[in-house]
Amino acid sequence: MYSLFLKEIRSFLSSFLGYIIMVVFLVVVGLFLWVLPTEFNIPDFGYANVDGLFIIAPFVFLFLIPAITMRSFSEENRSGTIELLYTRPLTDMQIILAKYFAAFVLVLFSLIPTLIYYFSVWQLGYPPGNIDSGAFWGSFIGLLFLAATFVSIGLFASSVADNQVVSFIVAVIITAIAYLGFEFIYSLEWFGNIALFIKSLGISAHYSSISRGVVDTRDVIYFLSVIVFFLYLTNFMIARRKWQ
Repeated sequence: MYSLFLKEIRSFLSSFLGYIIMVVFLVVVGLFLWVLPTEFNIPDFGYANVDGLFIIAPFVFLFLIPAITMRSFSEENRSGTIELLYTRPLTDMQIILAKYFAAFVLVLFSLIPTLIYYFSVWQLGYPPGNIDSGAFWGSFIGLLFLAATFVSIGLFASSVADNQVVSFIVAVIITAIAYLGFEFIYSLEWFGNIALFIKSLGISAHYSSISRGVVDTRDVIYFLSVIVFFLYLTNFMIARRKWQ
């Protein structure tokens, strides 16, 4: 399993596309936080915080993470190399977990450089260090949970389709619905007393809760449950394909 994990990481990092994806993420977030005249611009805002990072990043993740996961199974299915994986002494779930953790580590590689923004604002604060570190790290943990959840969805989408583009589109659609769909339904105010329950089913509500700087056990359980759910869906799709 560990060798497959390393193979997946090497495969991605040996591809020029891999570096492009990570650079695009950092450039887009950096432009919004430091250059473009938006409400997220740190110098224009005049306060020592990087809240804009945690607002912008999920929307960038909607496209970044599907781009990372789209080849996980779809390329293996298209090229026929998935059959070689099945000959290894690994269970289906071990194969899935190896690909899952490899994709998550790649997302983590993209996130680590954003810590520069935190230390930059730390130095720019008056006095230096005048930043709510607890809120930042709580929000950063929330972003990690969000990324882990999006990766599980992307992996499932990759197991559904043989074409990488189709896998990418399916992942974007499912992720967008899971993140924004329930918020949209809640905003319609059609469901009365159960509207709040519907909102709580969406990823956005739990991400926003953690982003306040308080890591609630209920939010952690929610994210872990969604991750497990999509990993088992992926396992089901792989098992189904094996018997076709």
